[in-house]
Amino acid sequence: MEKMFKLKEHGTDVKTEMTAGLTTFLAMVYILAVNPNILSASGMSNAAVFTATAVSAAFATLVMAFYANYPVALASGMGLNAYFSYSVCIPLAQAGVQDPWKIALAAVFCEGIIFILLSLTNFREKLVNDIPGNLKLGITAGIGLFITIIGLKEAGIVIGDASTLVALGSFKTPQVVLALFGFLIIAILSHYRVKGAILIGILSTWVMGMIAQATGWYQVDVANGVYSVFPSMGGGLFSTDVNWFSFDFAWIGNNVMDFVVIVFSFLFVDIFDTVGTLIGIANKGNLLDEDGKLPRAKQALLSDAIGTVFGACMGTSTVTSYVESSAGVAEGGRTGLTALTTGILFLIALPFSPIFLAIPGFATTPALVWVGLLMISSIKQMDFDGDIADVISGFMAIIMMPFTYSIANGIMFGMLSWVILKVCTGKIKDVNGIMWICFVLFAFRIYTLI
Repeated sequence: MEKMFKLKEHGTDVKTEMTAGLTTFLAMVYILAVNPNILSASGMSNAAVFTATAVSAAFATLVMAFYANYPVALASGMGLNAYFSYSVCIPLAQAGVQDPWKIALAAVFCEGIIFILLSLTNFREKLVNDIPGNLKLGITAGIGLFITIIGLKEAGIVIGDASTLVALGSFKTPQVVLALFGFLIIAILSHYRVKGAILIGILSTWVMGMIAQATGWYQVDVANGVYSVFPSMGGGLFSTDVNWFSFDFAWIGNNVMDFVVIVFSFLFVDIFDTVGTLIGIANKGNLLDEDGKLPRAKQALLSDAIGTVFGACMGTSTVTSYVESSAGVAEGGRTGLTALTTGILFLIALPFSPIFLAIPGFATTPALVWVGLLMISSIKQMDFDGDIADVISGFMAIIMMPFTYSIANGIMFGMLSWVILKVCTGKIKDVNGIMWICFVLFAFRIYTLI
């Protein structure tokens, strides 16, 4: 272990690293319950998604451990999975496309390949540096709101209304009450810095749901999509029905521009999410060098990109570095041994799939809303008194994601508004090549929608 991970050089030991790995796992294991719930909206099998989520998380995290030697764990990313189902698959299904998730998986696969190529060049740094800071922060905050409204809708806290578009759900519904209680549980546990607060919140809400079902308050109604919350072991330990290489490239032939926009949106969010997460975790663990740069950045980014490609081949949405890894770093994790521990725990979780798959949507709502809170906090770093193009672009990204139910739309309106305002305020020289490329791409996208 010492030779492989250089523990003494990083001022750590095996016990500390393994404890940190367990802490990271507890902080992010909620994805095993949340991801199947979200991707099932695309028409995918919950059981197959669970297996793909666990195995791809383990694989990508182990690559990070051995190749980059960082205490960073990876799994299917929040926000990116929501974009997969709600912004790509559902609209395609409404347009009559069969198995739209196969198209989305093809887009994730292509995005991962492009990410690998970019990680081998300096273009990645240029892309990250050339996007306006306010827009980056606005995109993160917008994704937070988007995840939040998905969670609220899942539990029936927010419902559709013909006159006001949205309205408050009924408190006579156990899903509404229990989801709100679950969110408060996470908040209280987080205040006291309890490890695995999100997971405990999910499990507590689920247990309350089982009590509600046993007492007759929560009533099963399969015809209306209300299922039993009690786990069933009838399907075996875990599903072997994994969607290996389930890509549909035939659709792309007549929809090239639409596919390019989908791939670009996946890639854009993935790059900034990964870079921001890696830098934040490295900074927290004092892993940056004297110049404030991330050593072995190329290896870390390649690990992330390889994980995305592998995840797409298995049948899950974009795999990315998890900010929850900072929980393990806070416990002293400094090397890949922390990631190795987390990766092994994801594999150990496979036999418990019947338990995770029985967790209802309203029980994962607290996690979605809490993650939304964490992401929207980036708004604190935004500058609302500076250049009008920066202000408006960030604001458009924030509001257009939840209000149009699309991450891609938020990115599109943010970039288009920034370039247009720079041109109209006489600051056309501020528009770099990257932003011009993005502008042309999204302007053409708008044209195709007319």
